[in-house]
Amino acid sequence: MVADLEAPRPVVSHEVIHAGKIFDLVGDVVDLGDTQVLREYVAHPGAVAVIALDDEDRVLLLSQYRHPVRSELWEPPAGLRDVPDEELVVAAARELAEEADLVAGSWWRLVDFFTTPGGSDERIRVFLARDLRPVADADLFTRTDEEATMVPVWVPLDDAVDAALSGRLHSPTAVTGVLAAAAARSRGWSTLEPVTV
Repeated sequence: MVADLEAPRPVVSHEVIHAGKIFDLVGDVVDLGDTQVLREYVAHPGAVAVIALDDEDRVLLLSQYRHPVRSELWEPPAGLRDVPDEELVVAAARELAEEADLVAGSWWRLVDFFTTPGGSDERIRVFLARDLRPVADADLFTRTDEEATMVPVWVPLDDAVDAALSGRLHSPTAVTGVLAAAAARSRGWSTLEPVTV
C-alpha cells in the first residue's frame, strides 16, 4: 500500500524571517543525518474547503479574485483555520454559511492535501456537504473585501470534472475536491468517512 509517512527531522534552529497578517515566512535549519540544510517556507494555519453537492449532483463554485496569480478563480467555499481550537468540520460549516449562505445536513471527509509541500506547510481538508438548505435570514453573514464580489454558480459534477481535466480550473481546492468527489461517486460513495458538525 502506498501511503505518505509523517517523518519529521530534527530542527536545529528556527527563525521567523517575516511575520505576516495571515502566515509567516520562516527558516529552519534541519538535521538530515549526514548534513544540515536551511529550508525556508511559508508557515500557514491551514484551511478547509467544501464540495457542496445539491440533489442534482451539481457542485457549488464561487468566483474569487486571487491576487498572487492575478486571476479570478472558480473555487468551492473555503477558508482559513483562523478560529482557535475549532474542529475542521465546524470551520467548514462556518465557511459554507458565510460564503454561500448554505447549511448542510450531511457531511463527509472527502480528501486531505498539502498545497505546496516544497514551500509551505499549508494543509487543506476538503469536505463533501449534502442535504443543503439556505441559512436563516437572521443568520446571514455580511461579506466584505474579495468575498463581497464572489459569484456563485452550480455546475454539474461531470462538467466540473471536464473543466478540471481540461485546465479550465486552477484552484487546488476546486481541482482536488471535484476530482475526489467524482472518484467517490464512481465508488458509490463507499469510500467516504462521515463526520458530525
